[in-house]
Amino acid sequence: MEEIFKNNIKNAKEILNKMNPDQKINYHTILLKLIDDWKNKDQRPKILLHSCCAPCSTYSLEFMCKYADVTILFSNNNIHPKSEYEKRSLAQKNFIKDFNEKTNNKVEYIEDKYNPNDFYKIINGLENEKEGGKRCSSCFQMRLDIVARRAEILGFDYFGSALTLSPKKNSQLINNIGIEIQELFNVKYLPSDFKKNNGYKRSIEMCNEYDVYRQCYCGCIFAALDQGVDITF
Repeated sequence: MEEIFKNNIKNAKEILNKMNPDQKINYHTILLKLIDDWKNKDQRPKILLHSCCAPCSTYSLEFMCKYADVTILFSNNNIHPKSEYEKRSLAQKNFIKDFNEKTNNKVEYIEDKYNPNDFYKIINGLENEKEGGKRCSSCFQMRLDIVARRAEILGFDYFGSALTLSPKKNSQLINNIGIEIQELFNVKYLPSDFKKNNGYKRSIEMCNEYDVYRQCYCGCIFAALDQGVDITF
């Protein structure tokens, strides 16, 4: 029965294939079409959502928990230094706990091992790339690959990322990578642009409501140096 349900879950590519290939894609609209399909079929899919930090998970969870059962995967080998990683990991766990208590949701939390060497291997040769360039693309791909692989193993219907909530991240690129990666696994990609529909504004409100730690740089040493952040702590 579960396999029948899984096969009946809509693939975002079915929607994308009907669109003009030259048209800029509004991935928030694609997500809303998927949600409409779930409603019509009386489905509540299971989603493994990668989170880069607690702030990006705030509105993403508030929105998605209305329609799906969501588990957060905290997998961020790019974060430097380790003390900052631990601070963000704790903030993520605390937010999920408080969010569940306040909203009666049952969001689960999975944390990957922290292996920063994996990040440095995949960006080898890209150290001097500009922020937002090829180095960031490789980092997105690394993390989406991890969440897709884990989602397949654990039997989730979709994998996705809360990265698209940030106005500083290229959601078109992130979604393109996610759609490409889904071809390698037996799990569907969840398209999103969580900053749309005042999502980013709502995330700031939620950070204040839940007293969530908001970091001042993306995570890696290169982003910190680019933004002039002191990472000697």
